[in-house]
Amino acid sequence: MVSAFATYVGLLVLLWFGGRQLPLGLHLHSIFPDAFASFALLLAPLWLFGFGLGEWLRGRSQSRAWRILLPAILGVPYLVFAIPAGNFHWFAAAVMFGLPVVLSALLEFSSLPPKLAWQDALVLAVLVAIYMLRLLAHAWLSPQPAAFSKLYIADLALYLYLVVRRLGGMGYSFAPRGHAFLTGLREWLYFLPFALGLGFALHFIHFHAAWPSPLRAAETLLVTFLLIAIPEEMFFRGILQNLLETRLGRRMALLTAALLFGLAHFNKGAAFNWRYVLLAAIAGIFYGRAWRERRQLLASVITHTAVDVLWALWFR
Repeated sequence: MVSAFATYVGLLVLLWFGGRQLPLGLHLHSIFPDAFASFALLLAPLWLFGFGLGEWLRGRSQSRAWRILLPAILGVPYLVFAIPAGNFHWFAAAVMFGLPVVLSALLEFSSLPPKLAWQDALVLAVLVAIYMLRLLAHAWLSPQPAAFSKLYIADLALYLYLVVRRLGGMGYSFAPRGHAFLTGLREWLYFLPFALGLGFALHFIHFHAAWPSPLRAAETLLVTFLLIAIPEEMFFRGILQNLLETRLGRRMALLTAALLFGLAHFNKGAAFNWRYVLLAAIAGIFYGRAWRERRQLLASVITHTAVDVLWALWFR
């Protein structure tokens, strides 16, 4: 856990000095420290759960009431940002403090079997609806409020399924493993012909020969890894595909999770961007393959990161 805290602090230092120079940091200006403090608190569970925090909490959560009430602290990052910025809303605060308790209680008192249950479907549907409908978008005064709400939902999903539900086989670990890197890069290479062939044929991608600056490349890599690949792979592979396997089997779970992943991209830049949906669904198959080989989330995170970084820097 010491190394986990050390890497977390290192990430914060990089993000602090790099973020102040980026357009988002310049836009926030005077409230940047408050926004960054809120972001740091939201990032902490996402990162530290990857180094055993979930198992540590499970070992010390003997009290049912403690397990249900503890996630209410996920509302604290909202206060850290909203109060100094003069953007505090009672409804948003009630949702962010109360929702974790309600969902934790639902899973805690249900005594669920290892298989996918209706309670899981309800919990996951609520989390998806909050994010897709941007129900918390007004809570953070930021050009990119979705990043804050996405981290909040990811933290909540992690707590619900690692600490309360105790879902096995998620593989949520960021401890460096050579096999995870090799698997992730292999699935990225397997997907490349589909990404480039279909992407060009559908006029979805266009090659840009310009070499990005080191700052932009580092920013794209770090933001993609932390804010896109980890939350999305945790949800679609570690939780959704994992649970679907208990009802549908490995193959159908892989295809279903990939299809739902593709559909989650329906509103990227158009009313219904079917090209994005199609390519994202195909990509989801390779992300799912990377995860299920040894049930290592880091493998699919690497595939996802490599795909998105390549697209963002040279083909967007």
